[in-house]
Amino acid sequence: MIVVNFLRAVLHLLFMVVTVIPWALAVVIAAPFMKPDRIYWMCARWLKLAVDGGTVILGIRNQVIGFENLPVGSTAPAVLLVKHQSLWETFSMAALMPHPLAFVFKKELLKVPFFGWAMARMDMIHIDRADGARAFAKVVQQGQRLLDQGTWVIMFPEGTRIPRGEKGTYKSGGTRLAIRTGAPVIPVAVTSAKCWPRKAFIKKPGVVEFSIGKPIPSAGRQPDELMREVEDWIETEMRRLDPTAYPAPAKD
Repeated sequence: MIVVNFLRAVLHLLFMVVTVIPWALAVVIAAPFMKPDRIYWMCARWLKLAVDGGTVILGIRNQVIGFENLPVGSTAPAVLLVKHQSLWETFSMAALMPHPLAFVFKKELLKVPFFGWAMARMDMIHIDRADGARAFAKVVQQGQRLLDQGTWVIMFPEGTRIPRGEKGTYKSGGTRLAIRTGAPVIPVAVTSAKCWPRKAFIKKPGVVEFSIGKPIPSAGRQPDELMREVEDWIETEMRRLDPTAYPAPAKD
């Protein structure tokens, strides 16, 4: 089975490389003549193709819980705060969500050949972490503009991919943005590491659950206190969705 999964991983990687090159070149060429939302959906179609390829080649299927919790309306704002375990949710969120998404990411990713070149043409929020406070000011400024036009901002509050069954440090940048812009927070739990472990080349067939929590109003909240509520919901939901990955609570 390991050999089969290895061959599947190689095939999926080749599939993504072969498809991303012409797709990215098409985005770079077409971008000067297209509106930002058209560019986004053009890129999102490739991300959906990568996810569909993962379903066919790797045997990974997505199951979404709580779609009804997403805001309704073309300009309804939302800051999505998502559990981060692998690259899979980065692709899948854009493929699954009905609104354009703006990821907050470090600008170094723009240097990745083809993939990064296409990302540079999208209306996203790329930051230089060395800028410190100025970086967050840019997030707020661009985040407000994007939210006003109906683009949802997505952030991974743990900052990096976290191994299955573990919890990273939840940083308050996402809740600070929500409070500054007045947007509600949408917590999302994801069990991608069951199939696509952190930094693993070999993937396993299975189901990845995306559980979308109810909107949490940001008005009148403090960033750290609001993030604790987000963290509690996500980590509790992770234990419900993937109980075998977490140690059993100690008995008295």
